[in-house]
Amino acid sequence: MTERRLLLVNGPNLNLLGTREPEVYGHDTLADVERIATDAAAAHGFEVTAVQSNHEGVLIDAIHAARTTCAGIVINPGGLTHTSVVLRDALSGVALPVAEVHISDVYAREEFRHFSYVRDVALVHVIGEGTAGYTRAVDALIDVIAGRAEG
Repeated sequence: MTERRLLLVNGPNLNLLGTREPEVYGHDTLADVERIATDAAAAHGFEVTAVQSNHEGVLIDAIHAARTTCAGIVINPGGLTHTSVVLRDALSGVALPVAEVHISDVYAREEFRHFSYVRDVALVHVIGEGTAGYTRAVDALIDVIAGRAEG
């Protein structure tokens, strides 16, 4: 492994964290999420490059760019989880280990949220642990990257 960097991807509407449905997503902001992930990665000697966009193509471009600059990807695809084959294909195509994270318990919500296009390409799944789940996702992904856990 040459790169000690993770790509943190947050999808559509996650820029509204802290104000959007706080009873579902809590009061932490996107900046808080990025700090949580950055601090968790730093504890392992890793850096984080963070991207959030409400535009699918921007996320796909960032994932493609990570091929040569990152050791893995932590992603909360937001609503694209349930709709985006092209996002799934981008993650699969770059051949990097992936951790899928969701702040809310998607399985306790509407039926349409129970399906994830990302599930089969992600090696790590952290669901319903609030923003603290980003720490567990980073830790588990780095364990996979370092060969301490199966991926």
